[in-house]
Amino acid sequence: MTDLKRLVLEYRTGELVVRVLYRSEGEANPGTKARQREVSELVRTGLQDALRALKGGDATVCGTSGFTTREDILSLPRSDEVRKAAS
Repeated sequence: MTDLKRLVLEYRTGELVVRVLYRSEGEANPGTKARQREVSELVRTGLQDALRALKGGDATVCGTSGFTTREDILSLPRSDEVRKAAS
């Protein structure tokens, strides 16, 4: 059982960096193909859940940086809450 805790998208020139924080009960070694598949699936489902929440208008701005270049932080409902609201 793997539980996604945080998904951070960082856009750089010519690339997208995805940082995935998750808790896993599995025994997958850092370099295994099984772990790569597991993390890829977490990213895929996490992004799909975030898009559903954004489409539903459930995103809440919960903080800003206050600088000229702003950094807004959105809070989205957890995937199980999105699934309940969609059904």
